[in-house]
Amino acid sequence: MKVLVVIVNYKTPDLTLDCVKSLAVEIARTEAQVRVVVTDNQSPDDSVAKLQAGFAHLDYPWLTLMPLDRNGGFAYGNNAAIAPALAGEDKPDLIWLLNPDTIVLQGALTELIRFMQSHPQVGIGGGRAENRDGSVRRSSFRFHTPLGELESALQFGLATRILRNYVVAPGIPESAQKVGWVSGASMMIRREVIEKIGLLDDAYFMYFEETDFCLRASRAGFECWYVPQSRIIHLVGQSSGVTGAQRGAKRRPKYWFESRSRFFDKNYGKMSRHVANLLWLSAYPLGRLWQTLRGKRRDDPPKLWWDFLRYNYWPCSR
Repeated sequence: MKVLVVIVNYKTPDLTLDCVKSLAVEIARTEAQVRVVVTDNQSPDDSVAKLQAGFAHLDYPWLTLMPLDRNGGFAYGNNAAIAPALAGEDKPDLIWLLNPDTIVLQGALTELIRFMQSHPQVGIGGGRAENRDGSVRRSSFRFHTPLGELESALQFGLATRILRNYVVAPGIPESAQKVGWVSGASMMIRREVIEKIGLLDDAYFMYFEETDFCLRASRAGFECWYVPQSRIIHLVGQSSGVTGAQRGAKRRPKYWFESRSRFFDKNYGKMSRHVANLLWLSAYPLGRLWQTLRGKRRDDPPKLWWDFLRYNYWPCSR
């Protein structure tokens, strides 16, 4: 098997170097032919210089650095490496999207390759994401729907039980399982998927692009599976701060709302987005009130309801 690994760096050169070093151990263990391309989304710091110096010391013949001329976002950074690889004669069989803020654990690459080889109907496979302490993060999901947005806004027992089939982030599977979509932090794609549906949609700057890609793949007849035998440590949100430890400290950026709107408009239509918006806006204060009455705290970004309203319905705020 020929595998292309793509890592998109943005202001995280030290993490990227650590990721590549952990990946090197896996590459040495596998019989697959592996190429790794690190793209840099025009980081405004000294990322490119640090990566060039670091890679020179590592001396990995399978590793390439590709500085880009602009910061086009996550999908853009991945597509910049995938497109020329698929246009050449030595095409990869599999493409593994890997976040720079990850540490590849033993078997992460080999288990995904093995799973994709033994399950030809699977077009996309995603691995298990862990915190440094070994606790498991959610990395497999259902697709977003208006009722899923209602549940995410309420977040309390009875509502979740009633809407259990629409919960976007259900319990973490213990074994390999077919799912709606997997996190782009560790996503392996069969070449035939891209040949049939195209590259990731780089009109998304960040977030929802992997959800959109998995939905397009599903509609084209490809399955998406969660493969927990493939394990990475994910130091979440190092570039964006939207997820991870900074989640409750920073306001959610405009591009997150723009990506969410694009996902609904493109895949379900504008009416579905408006229904989802109204359900969320109505239910979120009720969910917050219920959690307060129970003495629980929601780890939401500051002014989330206000930002949701203004970015969706006040053009002057865009």
